[in-house]
Amino acid sequence: MRIVGLTGGIGAGKSTVSNLFKAHDIPVVDADVVARNVLKKGSGGWKKVVAAFGEDILLENGEVDRPKLGQVVFSDPAKRQLLNRLLAPYISLGILLEVLTLWMKGCKVIVLDIPLLFEAKMDKWTKPIIVVWVDPEIQLQRLMARDRTTVEEAKNRINAQMPLDQKRAKADLVICNNGSLDDLNENFRKVLAQVTKPLTWTEFGLSRGGALVAIVSIFVGVIVCKKSLESRH
Repeated sequence: MRIVGLTGGIGAGKSTVSNLFKAHDIPVVDADVVARNVLKKGSGGWKKVVAAFGEDILLENGEVDRPKLGQVVFSDPAKRQLLNRLLAPYISLGILLEVLTLWMKGCKVIVLDIPLLFEAKMDKWTKPIIVVWVDPEIQLQRLMARDRTTVEEAKNRINAQMPLDQKRAKADLVICNNGSLDDLNENFRKVLAQVTKPLTWTEFGLSRGGALVAIVSIFVGVIVCKKSLESRH
């Protein structure tokens, strides 16, 4: 199995690229979706977050008011780190379970869409790593237009993440998203060709097919050894 890491910065276009992978029938494990699930009312993550941040972050129905929680943590690095620390074990487990499910289905290539891929140290489990990069000024303008925020609010959200240039330096593949949607599609196609090339022997060995081949080989080997030993007696 090839586990591809996909990351970027807020407003860079990572979600668009994630959807392009889905459109090409490549399964995507979305960390944001997993994070929403671990924050559902009554869950372990929900209990931890409410205990740490109080009931002021809840909606009337008891669910977490995610925009309100976001405002709290994006303006305070210490609170942001606390939130990440509280939810990291639940999110990691959720991602692992989804990967195992896709492995059981025999998927050869999957994409892990994780905004905090490097920060959460999950990059060591993925190869290649794709970073969706955009010029910082364009990123700021797009984020302000998308979320209708002030310059200060947008900068706080951008600065809460590892700088895109730093992520780009760690990437195996970079998708530049400074231009139009057509430009992004063209850049994506080039990366898609790299991602879907034949598996290496190591990747095949980690796939379900490879595991089955290994099991069959071991089984045949045991039988051969047994018959060999029997023929000697």
